[in-house]
Amino acid sequence: MAGYLTTHVLDTARGCPAAGLPITLYRIEGETRTEVRRLVTNADGRTDEQILPEGEFATGVYELVFDAGAYLDANGTPPEEPRFLDKIPLRFGMSEQSHYHVPLLLSPFGYSTYRGS
Repeated sequence: MAGYLTTHVLDTARGCPAAGLPITLYRIEGETRTEVRRLVTNADGRTDEQILPEGEFATGVYELVFDAGAYLDANGTPPEEPRFLDKIPLRFGMSEQSHYHVPLLLSPFGYSTYRGS
């Protein structure tokens, strides 16, 4: 079985998928942070393709950066200066050839994540 990475972003304040949220994936090697891919969530709060597809999957340390500020701005959340949540970095390790699903539950003042299925 080959590994791959997916996500799903839900806006818990509005009770709907977080459509149009920019996401950037980085690979972390020591002190080096290398951009791997940029995607945007679709109407279901998912990306149209796997964030890290089977053909490109490698175990290691990664970071997903969710651009919550851009999403909140685009969806009419009253602006703050600075916004409480702007970029949300999630650093995690993938140690086996498996499906890694890293969802984000988002509101303007909090978020949570977990390893999903």
